Amino acid sequence: MFAAIGIVVLLVMVFGGFMLAGGAMGPVLAALPLEFMMIGGAATGAVLIGNSMHEIKLLGAGLGRVFKGPKYTDQDHIDAIALTSKLMKLLRSEGAVALESHVTEPASSTLFSEYPKLQADPVVTAMICDPLTLMVVSSGTLDTHAVEEIIDSAIKTQLHEMDEPAHMIQSLADALPALGIVAAVLGIIKTMGAIDKPPAILGKMIGSALVGTFLGVLLAYGFAGPLGSRLKQINTHDQQIFHSIKQVIIASLHGYPQPLVLEAARSGLPPAHRPKLTDLLDMMRGR
Repeated sequence: MFAAIGIVVLLVMVFGGFMLAGGAMGPVLAALPLEFMMIGGAATGAVLIGNSMHEIKLLGAGLGRVFKGPKYTDQDHIDAIALTSKLMKLLRSEGAVALESHVTEPASSTLFSEYPKLQADPVVTAMICDPLTLMVVSSGTLDTHAVEEIIDSAIKTQLHEMDEPAHMIQSLADALPALGIVAAVLGIIKTMGAIDKPPAILGKMIGSALVGTFLGVLLAYGFAGPLGSRLKQINTHDQQIFHSIKQVIIASLHGYPQPLVLEAARSGLPPAHRPKLTDLLDMMRGR
């Protein structure tokens, strides 16, 4: 929502200010389609050259998240803590055998079914079930530090994939001003080929060429750069759910009491999205 509003504000302020200052939109609009074709086409080609289809699909999904907002709500973060806590409590109280059916077949698990959104999320279920499945297979004999390393590796891999679109957008933002200059230089070359024309015609041709520089800079700093920054913010918010899951598992394996386990997971959430410890404790008690 805010991204769409920001785009409208940007366009209105830039072009509105230009017109209020006495600028004529006619030459800009006349040159815009071809300049956009050159700059946008070059940018698209650069993305295709530098990335595989997998990364391009990630880019499309990342741009969608900019307008949709974070994938995980505050309640999803709380639910992830609660679900992981219940699974670890089951492991401590009834052993690895009782836990096995829940982590090997989460789609049919009664515990997972209490949180349908998380149950339908393959990334979250894998982040919870993979290390717990290893513990089941090893009958709970795995060293806590080994489990932590496995989870850290899984989180690192997931974060890399989530952050890749933001890096691609930022690289595009860095390149767009130069691509704008390329389009402007082509326009100047065209103008030099018509150097014998009257000043009025040459002025119009030079103005059209400069639209390329303007468009490249506007797309870089008005669109691509902010889109990349916003995507990083969204990723940072969504990534916290993985760290919360990790904290619950590791703190439980260390044998910490449940309030300390919940606090370890809760404290890692951003202050604006952090639930009260008392609310988590009440939720775990079924209040």
